[in-house]
Amino acid sequence: MSPFTTLNGTPPLVIAHRGASGYLPEHTLEAYVRAAELGADYIEPDLVATRDGVLIARHEPNLTGTTDVAAHPEFATRKKTVQVDGRAEEGWFAADFTLAEIRMLRAVQARAERPQAFNGRFMIPTLAEILALRERLARETGREIGVYPETKHPSWHAERGLPLETRLVALLQEYGLDRPDAPVFIQSFETANLKALGALTPVKKVLLIDGDTVTPDGRVVSGRPYDFVLSGDARRFADLMTPEGLAEIRRFADAIGPWKAYIVPALKTPSGPDTLLAPTSLVGDAHAAGLMVHPFTFRNEASGLAADYHGDARAEYRLFYSLGVDGVFSDFSDTAVAARDELFSAAGPR
Repeated sequence: MSPFTTLNGTPPLVIAHRGASGYLPEHTLEAYVRAAELGADYIEPDLVATRDGVLIARHEPNLTGTTDVAAHPEFATRKKTVQVDGRAEEGWFAADFTLAEIRMLRAVQARAERPQAFNGRFMIPTLAEILALRERLARETGREIGVYPETKHPSWHAERGLPLETRLVALLQEYGLDRPDAPVFIQSFETANLKALGALTPVKKVLLIDGDTVTPDGRVVSGRPYDFVLSGDARRFADLMTPEGLAEIRRFADAIGPWKAYIVPALKTPSGPDTLLAPTSLVGDAHAAGLMVHPFTFRNEASGLAADYHGDARAEYRLFYSLGVDGVFSDFSDTAVAARDELFSAAGPR
């Protein structure tokens, strides 16, 4: 009998969130290689489109925080304020650059508390390059390393004549990954996007569930999927985390990717770290609906850990693994793997 209480009884996946982003600038080939070396099961590229329709890996269409674009005087006039999902953002946007121009940029570490020594060294990769890398890493490591792409702001891209779905599926087909058992999960914060993808590809799909804060009684306050905003659906992400909402999600997705406070709420305190509240029933409810659960985002820095973990990032993983999550999005794949190995060793063979 498996020691894991995941949906299928398999070990929870370690998903390298933006690659080994705790160590290297995110969404670079070097960060994905490092993640595989650290034992990640899946590498995660966030996808945005260039002006000429090429899918590249960036966390947001806005390039300002993750590249050195501001240091390029030739692009100074490209800086603008743009509405992204109803919010004004100032910066430089991938949709205004050709791939040739993107090739002139280099990645930088987005978090000030993380190593900055690699800033300006690594290129911005295309999805095609990432899929070729995945193939090579799987061959070299002898492990089935998967890819977990996110379609970023799909409605926003569609409004600009740069739909992400067909471009993504075409590349999956090119690399032999367009099949139900492929080591692929496509994720999105929008339901309409996943439904459209359902008509295009049989690979596994994940609805991401965002949240903002936690109330004293443990409820997550959340925003709305942007396709709900566009269609006039008043429901929020939190409204989908009921048994009825999960059953609805199961009709077009195979998993949910919730903010981890939906599973273990953490209450903000005025003068110190968050404190944990009792776990919710979400993992069990999702499993009952036939959905896997992949919460985000796990980080090592003490500033991101609740007081209950006493600075031990592995303690957070062990708690979530023990609750039966099917995978975790982690900036530090080695820590996630170590905690999983510890839990398995402690459980022993069954």
